[in-house]
Amino acid sequence: MSLDLLQQELESVGVERFTSRDYGVGPVTHIVLFRYAPATSVEQRADVARRFHALAATQRSGEPYILSIESGAQLSGEVAPGGFEQAFIVKFSSLGDRNFYVGEPVFADSRYYDTAHASFKEFVGPLLATAPAGALVFDFQ
Repeated sequence: MSLDLLQQELESVGVERFTSRDYGVGPVTHIVLFRYAPATSVEQRADVARRFHALAATQRSGEPYILSIESGAQLSGEVAPGGFEQAFIVKFSSLGDRNFYVGEPVFADSRYYDTAHASFKEFVGPLLATAPAGALVFDFQ
């Protein structure tokens, strides 16, 4: 689904419903691939993984809402163009939980998104390649 279609969906149901735990119930897989800037050290990459995995403990209404986070370095011989170096797979129980996690760029009302994830994005941004893009995100349900 394109960002435009996602934003149309948001407009049709409203941000409160769009981010509710019972919106679009069913397993959601969120895949994130990172390509690091050349100057990003091994220690910084390890810190990225540590901080990303720490998001699994983030709570929503007093309960964790991320089902799991897995990650690993690229090690396939079937290397596709792009040079992505690290992958994260995040599991949610609904589209609403995924929407709460993502927040921006889909919507900007911080009452309805995970500020810990927003802080992580600010932290990791400068460590990623700029051209071509240093992150690729793909979700499916």
